[in-house]
Amino acid sequence: MSLVAGVDSSTQSVKVVVCDADSGAVVRTGRASHPDGTEVTAAAWLDAYRKATADPALLKGVAAMAVGGQQHGMVTLDERGELVREALLWNDNRSAASAVDLIDDLGGPQLWADAVGSVPVASFTVAKIRWLARHEPANAARVHRVILPHDYLTWEIGGRSFDPVTDRGDASGTGYFDATANSYSDDLVRLAFGRELVLPRVASPDEVVGESPEGIMIAPGTGDNMASTLGMVVPDRTALISLGTSGVACLRSNVQTHDPSGVVAGFADATGAFLPLVCTLNGARNLVAMAKALSVSLDDFSALAMTARPGSEGLVFLPYLEGERTPSLPDATGELRGATLANLTAANLARATIEGVLWSLAYGVQVLREQASPVDAIMLTGGAAQSPAVRAIAAAVFGLPVLATDPYESVAVGAARQAAWALTGSLPDWSAPVSATYQPRPGEQESAVALDERYRTASAEVAARA
Repeated sequence: MSLVAGVDSSTQSVKVVVCDADSGAVVRTGRASHPDGTEVTAAAWLDAYRKATADPALLKGVAAMAVGGQQHGMVTLDERGELVREALLWNDNRSAASAVDLIDDLGGPQLWADAVGSVPVASFTVAKIRWLARHEPANAARVHRVILPHDYLTWEIGGRSFDPVTDRGDASGTGYFDATANSYSDDLVRLAFGRELVLPRVASPDEVVGESPEGIMIAPGTGDNMASTLGMVVPDRTALISLGTSGVACLRSNVQTHDPSGVVAGFADATGAFLPLVCTLNGARNLVAMAKALSVSLDDFSALAMTARPGSEGLVFLPYLEGERTPSLPDATGELRGATLANLTAANLARATIEGVLWSLAYGVQVLREQASPVDAIMLTGGAAQSPAVRAIAAAVFGLPVLATDPYESVAVGAARQAAWALTGSLPDWSAPVSATYQPRPGEQESAVALDERYRTASAEVAARA
C-alpha cells in the first residue's frame, strides 16, 4: 500500500492525515494548535507542524505529501529568506481601506474583475501589501519576496532546499494573479506596493517540487478552499458549503467569473479549472457566541433551534459579529431585528442565528448560479455542519437537497489527494463521505423566499449606513 500525507494549515490549527494513495482511506492523523489572532508569526505554523508530526510513526512509509493552507495571508521575506514581520491573515481587516483605495486607483471594480476575476477586499494579499507599503515603510523597504501561508510551510517542510513555489489555486486569491492567463499581473503588484516583488513560481498541480529531508516527495499544495473541493470530490452542479471559522460557498467551473460586484471571487481550482467562490467572515463562531449568550451547550443550542418554526417568527439575526467580507462591510456589527414580546425566545434566537449564517451563503449561491453554473444540490461540510439543526435548516434556507458529510478533514485529505496525483501521475478517484441527504419539506420553500427578502432588506440597510 502506497501512503501519502496531506497537511491542513488552517487559521486555528494544523492537521495531518496519512492516506492510502489508491482509496483515500485515512490511516493515521496528527494535530496541533496555532496561536490565536489575525497577525501571527509564520514560524508558528512550522512549530505546530513539527508538534503534529512528532511521533515518527505518523509519516512512516509516506511517499509524497502536500500542504493545503489558509488563503490570502501575507508572508514577507527579506533577501536572506528571513521573516520581515508577522504574517497578516485573511481575517485581518486593517487593510479594508487599502482595498477601497486600490479599486479607485485602477479605475473601478470592473477593471479589477476584468484583470484578475476578483475585486479586492481586505482579505486579499494585494490589499495587505498596499497596507504594508503605506503604514510600515521601513518594513516594506526590507521586503524582497511575498509568499502565501501554504507556500511558506511547503518551503520549510522541504528544508528550504528549493525556492518557494505556489499553485494557481492559491495564487488566484492574491488579487495580482490572472488565472485565465496563468500569470502574475506585475502592474497590479507595482500599483499596490510601489515596486516589483519576487513572487513564488506557479507549479503544476501534479508536479513534484522537491523533497523533505526525510526523502518524502513534495507536491505544490494549494489554498484551503481548493484543497477542500479536491477532498470532497464535489459532484457537478453541486455547490460546496463549508461552515468553519468562515463561511464558504463555491463550485467547480470550466470558465473564470468576472463579477464586478465583488460577491463572487473568480478563483482557480487545484486541477486546472476554476473555482468561483463566495466567502464570508462569519461562520461557526456566530453559533458559538449565541450559544454562550443563551448559556447553553452547542448540543442544546441545536435542539433549541429545531423547536422553532422556519423564519423564527420574523426574528432576524445579521451575522456580522466580526465585520463582513461579503458583502464588504468590514466595520459592520451583528444586529438583531424584528424582535417582539412574542418572538423573543431562546428557540427563535437559536434558529435565527443559524438562519442568518446560512442565508449569507444562500445569497452567495444565488450569485454563483448567475455568474457560473446551475446549482441542483448543496454539499455541506465544516465543523458547524455536524449540528443536526444546521443540516436540517440548511435544506429550508437553500431550498435544495443538502448532502451532509460525516466529520471529515477535507482540506488535509484534498492535499493528500494532490500528493497522490504527483506520486502516480494521475488524479485518484477517491469518494466523499456523504452520510445523509436532507430534502426541503413542504412549505419551507415559501419560508425560504420570505427569509431571503427580510435578510436582503436588512443587509442593504446596513450597507447604506456604511
